[in-house]
Amino acid sequence: MDITGTQRIEAPRPVVWKALNDPDVLRQCIPGCESLEKVSDTEMTAKVVLKIGPVKASFSGKVTLSDIDPPNGYTITGEGSGGAAGFARGSAKVRLQEDGGATILTYDAKADIGGKLAQLGGRLLEGTAKKLAAEFFAKFGQVVAPGAAPTGAGETATDAGKKPGWFRSMLKKIFG
Repeated sequence: MDITGTQRIEAPRPVVWKALNDPDVLRQCIPGCESLEKVSDTEMTAKVVLKIGPVKASFSGKVTLSDIDPPNGYTITGEGSGGAAGFARGSAKVRLQEDGGATILTYDAKADIGGKLAQLGGRLLEGTAKKLAAEFFAKFGQVVAPGAAPTGAGETATDAGKKPGWFRSMLKKIFG
């Protein structure tokens, strides 16, 4: 499964870069994250509890940073085991680009899921993955730039606020 996206974060690139490397910030932003501990400058261990469709699983795993190019980006790779629920592994290339006083964060991610989770079907898994990515970046934007409204690429805070309520409620019903 491939997931790509762009997020405008209302903070300068050095601030965003520092936050992307701070386990305390990441722990606050990763949906379902119970712990994230730095083992070295390039490795962390994590425990995340997620509900995907009817399956709730606790994943324990390792996160590794590579291709580190401060403050432009890196590749983050993770692998976790959810016991009987299965496993998840993936990687994301994260790039940061200055945009005035803000930063444009672009990511290209690949994920592989096995076990019971893989039996749930591609549409559910892809929808859940996109929802989790959106939650992460919305929270990341709030933590890194606390007074700024989170916005997606190509959309301003004003445009984001104009989405009809029925659309938001429909998305919430579909994706939880």
